[in-house]
Amino acid sequence: MKLAERTRNRTERLFALILLLQTRPGLTARQLAEHFGVSRRTIFRDLRALSEANVPLTYAEGGGYEILEGYQLPPLMFTAREAATLLIGTEFMKRQPDASLRADADAVALKIRSVLPRSIREYIDRLQERIVIDPYWLQTMQGSDEEAGYWYELSEAIARQQSVHLEYYVPSRDELTQRRVDPLGLVYYTDHWNLIAYDHLRKDIRNFRLDRIQRLTVLRERFTPPRDFDLNAYLEAQGAPTEAYRIRLRFARPTYRWARRSIPARIESEQETAEGIEVTFSFENLEYLARWLLRYGTEVEVLEPEALRAQLRAQARAILARYEPEAAQETGTSAG
Repeated sequence: MKLAERTRNRTERLFALILLLQTRPGLTARQLAEHFGVSRRTIFRDLRALSEANVPLTYAEGGGYEILEGYQLPPLMFTAREAATLLIGTEFMKRQPDASLRADADAVALKIRSVLPRSIREYIDRLQERIVIDPYWLQTMQGSDEEAGYWYELSEAIARQQSVHLEYYVPSRDELTQRRVDPLGLVYYTDHWNLIAYDHLRKDIRNFRLDRIQRLTVLRERFTPPRDFDLNAYLEAQGAPTEAYRIRLRFARPTYRWARRSIPARIESEQETAEGIEVTFSFENLEYLARWLLRYGTEVEVLEPEALRAQLRAQARAILARYEPEAAQETGTSAG
């Protein structure tokens, strides 16, 4: 291991050691060594270094080390990676239905940005222009497997405009393909991340699910994004249904507060009536929409189209057949 890397690792361990002893006082040298995966000799050396740096370490009466109450670390400094992680986390919180959570997320993001050096702040600004967290684009996407942790590598490549080589699995052909792409943005579809990138193989902008990337290499070559490319505009164009149905639903008032933020389309109108809240939007996949509506049970009613009501009836019958097969058979017999 290089000297610079060893020094960085030790600095990070010393910082973590302070935080650990402040939150869990009374840990012994053996417990600290087990926690950090190092020897007791290394822990004793780290503790001595903290004492020499005027960190008020003491040995508790009941055994173990602690830091005197009132000691505070210098102001935190975030790396670009840590800042990106925290700010993207606040974007998730801003999608919550609770207004207080959204307000707190805004306040936290503002505080984080206020302590960032200008270079990291500019990096984050470039990155946030290329990241979308939007449930409206879910539509027919299904669940995902555990992703391989490529988000940060791709976010850096986007911010630095570096091309990427992918080994990408295509399930429809059961094939592992080799792709060179220019990453243009990252989009979160409720349950998984997607990369929007120019695919040199297909000569077009394509969507790649992160959970299907088997291997990723960030290349040294840089690229220039298309001058007129706008991530949100691209997503809106891709998400625009070609043969959409006009959907009109009526929600119970308390339920609509929570359902509104997960409606998988852009709301065209909403109106409060004596019976509840009526909402209108366009959507083309009725089977998916019926599955989505089932979670709200009798708290929602489909006003139109009739085709969606038929989908709900069919899915409700399928559920009944699974859990009450005899009743379903009798119903089917008597209907005949």
